[in-house]
Amino acid sequence: MFPPIKHWMRHTAMVPKGFIRYHVLEALSQKPMSGSEIMTEIENRTGGFWKPSPGSIYPLLAWLQDNGYIRELPVENGLKRYELTERGKALYEEQKKIRQKVREEGGFLPMPFIDSLLFKIPPERTVEVRESIKRLVMAFFQLGCTLQEKFSEQALNDVIKVIDETSKKLEEINRKVSGGKCD
Repeated sequence: MFPPIKHWMRHTAMVPKGFIRYHVLEALSQKPMSGSEIMTEIENRTGGFWKPSPGSIYPLLAWLQDNGYIRELPVENGLKRYELTERGKALYEEQKKIRQKVREEGGFLPMPFIDSLLFKIPPERTVEVRESIKRLVMAFFQLGCTLQEKFSEQALNDVIKVIDETSKKLEEINRKVSGGKCD
């Protein structure tokens, strides 16, 4: 089967780049930081759940700098720190608005996770996929609220069965599409 999600999150290859970018911008919106400080900050913000690797942070910092979103500050105490430029602040605010809109529309998944799924899907089909994801998430949260008020062992067993069946079907589709390469 699959390793726990915490294991996945420790391996940046499983984390979409937009997700990392958002968290780097968020960290730098607080104060100038070095790459290692950013990694620690993200680890702290996720309660130790995820710490990006240097191999994901430093190329991203270079890209952000090359595109005018951050600037390097003079080296201080041997650390190269970065700060957001006005353009970087605008990008961060735009990303925050997108994340907020997703939450308001009933989603809980960060936009980069959804977008990574939709990246190669024909544009005319993305609305359909987003709506399906939204319905799934809303149904899950509504059921969670109902079960808090009216807990039932049978309902919980039904939920677990449906989630397991759905996961198995998605895994089967992935195996067919990937030719078994993602197992």
